[in-house]
Amino acid sequence: MGSIKSMVEEQVKGIYVRSLEIGSNIIEDTENGFLMNVNKQVTMACDKLAKDTKLASGYNAIGFSQGGQFLRAVAQRCPNPPMLNLISVGGQHQGVYGFPHCPGDNSTLCDYVRKLLNLGAYNSFVQSFLVQAEYWHDPLNEEEYKKASVFLADINQENVVNQTYKTNLMKLKKFVMVQFTEDTMVEPRESEWFGFYKPGSGTEMLDLRNTTLYTEDRLGLKEMDSQGKLVFLTSDTDHLQFSKEWFTKNLIPYIKE
Repeated sequence: MGSIKSMVEEQVKGIYVRSLEIGSNIIEDTENGFLMNVNKQVTMACDKLAKDTKLASGYNAIGFSQGGQFLRAVAQRCPNPPMLNLISVGGQHQGVYGFPHCPGDNSTLCDYVRKLLNLGAYNSFVQSFLVQAEYWHDPLNEEEYKKASVFLADINQENVVNQTYKTNLMKLKKFVMVQFTEDTMVEPRESEWFGFYKPGSGTEMLDLRNTTLYTEDRLGLKEMDSQGKLVFLTSDTDHLQFSKEWFTKNLIPYIKE
């Protein structure tokens, strides 16, 4: 993320950029991106943000890939300091139902993750620490997903509506979501815009506005949509393969606000 930090600093003079690292170094941060309970990661992120006095009056957040839904959890759970704009770049807000291309260069770690997902994404042991299992969403087994998911089912209000989550998310000025139209890593890519498979189907897709999450406005997205707070952007590339020019044109304006 060092290159992104430099890009933002170059485009927005005098801006303060804080990169959230979960761990004491880049190696730990990478490992924790696979093997640390997401709820613990969110708590750590909230603590770092709360202690940063330079962010006390508010900040704009940008999350890449799974960082998109993790930062949404921060917005919903930790309103202080206030998040102003949330930019999700390829985040999987309705989860994933497939793991075709493991991110990163650690093939051994990727193979381990796949084996655990095959063992059972909703196994309590797997759910306790495997990050990708915690946003695994099986449309053919919705009830087990709702019952066993320790992270995604909670932040998506699948079982109960936590009014605090809804109120906090609706405080955002803008919620920007980027979908990669040629994404070969995220299945389904529509999840990057809150779309997902129709319950009971692994092929039929529902867009955000036809999901229960939206029609029942369980998270406030319907009201935010009516207020013009939801921004849907596309990059006609594979996962996170955007250019500097695209980033500057499409995302910098929301960072400047």
